This record gives sequence, structure tokens and C-alpha cells, in this order.
Amino acid sequence: MKLLRKILFPFNALYYVVVFLRNTCYDLGIFKSKSYTIPIICVGNLSVGGTGKTPMIEVLIQMLQKDYKVAVLSRGYGRQSKGFVLADQESTAKILGDEPFQIVQKFPNITVAVDASRQRGIEQLQNLDPTPEVILLDDAFQHRKVRAGLSIVLTAYDNLFCDDVVLPAGNLREPRSGVKRAQVVIVTKSPKKLTTIEKETIGQRLALHPHQKLFFSSIVYADEIVSKTTSILLKELKHQKFTLVTGIANPKPLLVHLERLGLNFEHLEFSDHHEFSEKELSHINSKSVVLTTEKDFSRLQALDHKALYYLPITTQIDDTSAIEKTIKRFVEIF
Repeated sequence: MKLLRKILFPFNALYYVVVFLRNTCYDLGIFKSKSYTIPIICVGNLSVGGTGKTPMIEVLIQMLQKDYKVAVLSRGYGRQSKGFVLADQESTAKILGDEPFQIVQKFPNITVAVDASRQRGIEQLQNLDPTPEVILLDDAFQHRKVRAGLSIVLTAYDNLFCDDVVLPAGNLREPRSGVKRAQVVIVTKSPKKLTTIEKETIGQRLALHPHQKLFFSSIVYADEIVSKTTSILLKELKHQKFTLVTGIANPKPLLVHLERLGLNFEHLEFSDHHEFSEKELSHINSKSVVLTTEKDFSRLQALDHKALYYLPITTQIDDTSAIEKTIKRFVEIF
């Protein structure tokens, strides 16, 4: 893969120019962005996948759902449906996509919709009764036809956007300068005990503007693993070998966590949003105990497997009160 990216490096200039010109046209008003009368918060990144957008959306839902009617609008990557789809009791991962379906299952009292056209999706949500009071856009930072009131950019601790280059040789969807459109930047998947000096050093490397706020977040793994019907302590797996199934962009933090616990497992790794074939599902179903991620569980739970579990995770922000104040103040004064 590294060799292929080196071969593709000469094409970076072309990609860079095309994306730079596109962004410039939006910045100058040649291409039009649409603003709305409802608070819209966009969560995205500069790179391709693996920064923890869905867990961050869940953090925002938890902050806002007690006081506001919250709606989440996603593209619904990998879904088999088309156009605007509003989640209901009949929804599945195939209809919504795995990440929106995961949100529906965890937060049944909010509105979740998918649409590749964010403009159309927002307009459809505004026509609902009751109308949402705040809309969270999942993975829409490059969708510049919509002008979000507040944009949050995520960048992973072990793969900061300042150390990367644009596609196809790198992982960036757009040049690093695109981060200037964000009001908040969060370094995700950070070690839990970063020193002040370490945070300041990262802030200097990211070269953010004075108006931009920088936060750090880390992954917190649950002590229990969960199936459709029950839950058990993760440490109980120490007494048996199990199979870990992942179809996410970056399973490394999970692997490190399980290895640190001294667990014995085989790892079946698939690409992000992988659509499992019948043969693959049959192979997974033949394993005695299967552990997977929450996102993958939304697609695998249809299996008739009595020992299929997922490991819940939460995102912990270093200064929760400060970011919550930033989010709520934006919604209140909008």
C-alpha cells in the first residue's frame, strides 16, 4: 500500500488544485452555500474515516436532547435505499446505513434521517411536525452547499491532519488549510493522561487560528460486552478464545485494549462499512464466541448466533463543561 501511494504521489498536485479551486469558489461566493434559520452543527474531518465522528455525534445528542428536539442527518453510507429516508420502527442498517441505525437504536427519542443531499434533507426535516430545534450533520464538513452555524473537525491523535497529505497518496479529503472553516477542533483517541505541555505542542503543530477552540477526547471502553439479550463482563473472556470481527476504519485502539487485558482472540478484519457476504456471515456464524464493534453489531445482529457480543464505547472529552458550554451557547443565541 505504501508503495502504491508513492506511485500515486504525482497525482496529488492535480487533486489538490481541483479541491482548492472548489473551496475558493465557495469562499468567494461563486458557488453558493445555503444558510438556515435553525441551528446546524456539523461534525466532520479532513481525512478519510477513522476519527470517531459517530461517537462524537452521540456526545452532542446527550448534551442537547434534554432541552431540545434533536435531529441527526447523515448521508447513510452503504445503505441500499435512495433519497431522503426518515428512520422509523421498521428501519434496518440496510435502509439507513450502519452508523445512523446505531444512533436510532441508542437514541429512540430523537429524529434520525439520511439523505445524500444535505440541503434536501434539512428542508425535509424542517417540514416535520414537530420541527427539530437543532440539526446535527454527520460527516458533512466537505458538503459545502450547506453552511453550518458551527463546525467541529475531528483529527485522530495518532494521525493528525498536520502530518498528512491529500489523496491519493495521503488520507486528506482536502488541504490542511480547510480546517480554518471550523470553530472547534477535537483531537480524538488521545491517551487519557496528556500533559498540558503535550496538548500545547499538538496545538502548535495544528496551527489553529485564535478564534478556534481545541479539545482532546479519549475512548472509554465498557467493562461489559452486550448481546441482544444479555451482557457479561469482558474479563470473563479471559477463560476462552474468541473471534473479534471488525469492519471499521481503524481497529488498532480496540486491538491494543484487548491485548492489554491479556485476552486470547483471533481477528477477522474487514474494511470500513464492509458489506458481509453470505460466505463471510456463515464463517462468522461458525465461531463459538464472537465479539465485534457496536457499528458492526448493527449489521451482524441478524445472525442467529447465541454468543454475538459488542463492546460499547463512549467518548470522554478533556473539558466536558467547556465544550458543552460552547455547544449550548451556539444553540441558545442562534
